[in-house]
Amino acid sequence: VQLQASGGGLVQAGGSLRLSCAISGGTFSRYTVGWFRQAPGEEREHVATICRSGNTDYADSVKGRFTGSRDNAKKTVYLQMNSLKPEDTALYYCAARNTILSDCSMTGKENNYWGQGTQVTVSS
Repeated sequence: VQLQASGGGLVQAGGSLRLSCAISGGTFSRYTVGWFRQAPGEEREHVATICRSGNTDYADSVKGRFTGSRDNAKKTVYLQMNSLKPEDTALYYCAARNTILSDCSMTGKENNYWGQGTQVTVSS
């Protein structure tokens, strides 16, 4: 299973970016997918989870600003990030794991597949 994250970049505060995570291998519809981020000198933190059902869960710090979605036909998960703040600057990762339909937990400590990061930099 391979995860390819893309869409990062440099944006001014208040701007928007859309991250993509393309997943190849396995059965995409069976994956719960999470977005995580890690800033220099900080621990990795959970940002958003996109459930198999399409339901979503977000960290408090991004609620109302970030929106996760998935396109099963394209085998891709998205993270739309609006109203970006300098504190959103980090390396963003996507992770996936096979789950039953009712299981939408994603803490980053599971036995996940991980993609490489995509850098998001928000200037003030």
